[in-house]
Amino acid sequence: MEQIQLGSITVDVVLKDIKNVHLSVYPPNGRVRIAAPLRMKIDTIRIYALSKLSWIKKQQQKFQLQVREAPREFLNRESHYFLGKRYLLNVIERDSIPTVVVKQSRLDLFVRPGTEFQKKQAVMEQWYRKQLKEIAQAMITKWEPIIGVSLADFTVRKMKTKWGSCQPANKRILLNLELAKKPTHCIEYIVVHELIHLLERNHNDRFVAHMDRFMPEWKELRNELNKLPVSHVDWGY
Repeated sequence: MEQIQLGSITVDVVLKDIKNVHLSVYPPNGRVRIAAPLRMKIDTIRIYALSKLSWIKKQQQKFQLQVREAPREFLNRESHYFLGKRYLLNVIERDSIPTVVVKQSRLDLFVRPGTEFQKKQAVMEQWYRKQLKEIAQAMITKWEPIIGVSLADFTVRKMKTKWGSCQPANKRILLNLELAKKPTHCIEYIVVHELIHLLERNHNDRFVAHMDRFMPEWKELRNELNKLPVSHVDWGY
């Protein structure tokens, strides 16, 4: 990967086996990336980037204004999100196996007496992971026959730069743990996006055509996902 500098803006350049140039600005920090055909010269790419500079700055400004969540301390009446809905945390200390229970507008976090912050965080993350795995599995089962692909495996993990990723060679996808906090239709958009990478590895015209065919509203869903509050950790897609 190469980089070009446009004043204070750094642009990551990736040369790929594609026909057209693709410019992307990623939330939450406005990272800029250009995917260009293998034979395109770096000077030509720079000229292209300069022609899009005002658009790049506009997109970066939107992300800078995006709502950020405050760092979580896992205390009573602290706000936490699950499937796009806001819940108040209720920490209950008892001498039993730690767990999380959803009750109307409340998340009950059961922990042992004296449990420290890191352990509370681990219990919450384990619960989020379990919920997201169950939801994603149902979506994968639904979409595999529709798209005409077969997934070997999927994993949920904490990821700092993407909502998801795909490894077409071994038919495996990764999903960002933070998706458990987002609405189900946004999760489904990411699942479909990654499954379609089994048909087309790159974000090229063929990939876009597949997305338009299988999920015509995908651009609206992508925009909704990227406008939702993001964690104090830098997440993006």
